[in-house]
Amino acid sequence: MSTGPVPQTERVPVGVDPTRASIARVYDAFLGGKDNYEIDREVRDGVLTEAPYAEHLAIENRDFLIRSVRFIAQQTGIMQFLDCGSGLPTAENTHQVVQRIRPEAEVIYVDNDPVVAAHGRALLEENDHTALIDADIFEPDAVLDNAVVREHLDFTQPIALLHIGTLHHYEGPADKPAEIMRRYYERLPSGSFVSISHFLDPENEHTPMARRAEDKFRHSPMGSGSFRTLDEIRSLFGDLELVEPGVIRLADWWQDGPRLTPLNEAQHCIAGGVARKP
Repeated sequence: MSTGPVPQTERVPVGVDPTRASIARVYDAFLGGKDNYEIDREVRDGVLTEAPYAEHLAIENRDFLIRSVRFIAQQTGIMQFLDCGSGLPTAENTHQVVQRIRPEAEVIYVDNDPVVAAHGRALLEENDHTALIDADIFEPDAVLDNAVVREHLDFTQPIALLHIGTLHHYEGPADKPAEIMRRYYERLPSGSFVSISHFLDPENEHTPMARRAEDKFRHSPMGSGSFRTLDEIRSLFGDLELVEPGVIRLADWWQDGPRLTPLNEAQHCIAGGVARKP
């Protein structure tokens, strides 16, 4: 593992440690982005040696974000979106998908990666309905009580809460992610929608791939990436009302057309869904 100086061609924003892997930058590397460093690419390459299809985890995650956000924007009337763990900007960010349908919708991104914060300043300049805050997404009160969140979001009206590819990076007690989400749900207005995606242990012939990828993620410089079963992922929605078809593989959640190619191994290993708070 290289911990030497970063090449001068890789410009490093103030406050960024380029010798430490970042979840946001590793995802960026998987998606073919340019906002990552050698250490992030080492994590990506290490996972790919054990699970060659693992880059499709990131691709499926991004595609589900686009589809689920588009569904919420088109069909629920919601005008407020809170995207937790938003990561680095890539093609089709949440605000672009939402505001193409509802130009006046408010979109608040939440992340505490300095690289993401640097890009967030560009988002702030782009339009008055988009903002980014620096907060720990695993601390619901810190997010929901943030001054920018309170300024932009009306908590008397429904909110769309996004936790796309975040909860599998929580390192702590196994039941804590469900508790974290419960605390979010308690404070969301009635009629709010929630979209979650998560690495999946499918409990079948693809489980070995899931566990190899998990081992690589968790023992890499990134240090996190747990694969849970479908029942465990369903528990993250608590008592919310699941939108059909429920919690399933992301590849099967309301695709834009018929599937013409078979699923690769990684596509069997990420799941999620959308739900509504009564």
